[in-house]
Amino acid sequence: MIAKKLINDTIPPLKLTDDGEKALAWIAEFHVHHLPVVDGQQYLGMISEYTIYDTNETSQTLSSYDFSETPPKVYEYDHIYEVMKVMKANRLSVMPVLDDEQHYVGLITLDTITDYLSQAQGMEDPGGILILEMSANDYVLSEIARLVESHNAKILSMYVTTHQGSSSIDVTIKINKTDLTSILPTFERFQYTVKAYYQEEDYLEDVQERFDEFMNYLNI
Repeated sequence: MIAKKLINDTIPPLKLTDDGEKALAWIAEFHVHHLPVVDGQQYLGMISEYTIYDTNETSQTLSSYDFSETPPKVYEYDHIYEVMKVMKANRLSVMPVLDDEQHYVGLITLDTITDYLSQAQGMEDPGGILILEMSANDYVLSEIARLVESHNAKILSMYVTTHQGSSSIDVTIKINKTDLTSILPTFERFQYTVKAYYQEEDYLEDVQERFDEFMNYLNI
């Protein structure tokens, strides 16, 4: 998925002629902490509610703020992973998107990203989760898929998590079966370490907990 297809068309950018009071009103209305500021098609930078509160002058227009630093941005054809990387690095609640001519074309919200990831990871499909721990050298996708499919099951999604300073990885698999009791012994028989597994209800509770922690981390 590229940035262009994730743009939220309902949130407009602020203009230099807008004042801090209007910026705070829009930030509250759209439930974000930042908004982009533009001059025509030119993207100038981001304004946050914290910056406005620090000045203690909500009547000032945004033209009085300093946008000289290189502002965070992504381009229309950047991958969603690049969008997430820049948002996390800058602790942003929205991500401005530019075209090849450096013109502002829209923004991406955290809600849009989480909605897309939920669909891409098969979270809305019934099934169970299996987490395998192994050495990176032992990771063979075709072998894992073969063991799952030997039980007339299918992999809905899968991702790999690396451990800093270690050669081990976690392989998280979403399987289209809610009952994993017959699949677990097969992986153990082939000497895979089953780090954790979740039936449907347990998985949804874990996802909600992790999502809440992520939102708290970003102060959203």
